Amino acid sequence: MTVLVELGCGLTAGVLAGMFGVGGGILLVPAMVLVLSLSQHTAQATSLAAMIPAILVSGVRQSRYGNVHLRSGLVIGVCSLAGVAAGTVCATSLPDSTLRVLFAVMLALLALRLAVDVRVARG
Repeated sequence: MTVLVELGCGLTAGVLAGMFGVGGGILLVPAMVLVLSLSQHTAQATSLAAMIPAILVSGVRQSRYGNVHLRSGLVIGVCSLAGVAAGTVCATSLPDSTLRVLFAVMLALLALRLAVDVRVARG
């Protein structure tokens, strides 16, 4: 049964990420914590690993549509390596409960920002 739940989480996150352009981690991490009962650390690390195939497929597909600015993507990707290393050190130094709260705060701030942007766009 767990494999079916994992398949459902992955499929749902993939479809929503493809439709709305959101990072799958925004969807997968809460699903893995709440549905699969993984720790916050394990869910975040698993989400990062799960994104590798999704990134490859979506990058190729979006490139075919002419939507990829390769130079920018490569520069941002290479430069983000230092940030990923620093973020990993920070995340692993925090207790699971603190990391979960910080993740929830980040999601709430993102939701607030999106709501404000929509309200401003509507005038």
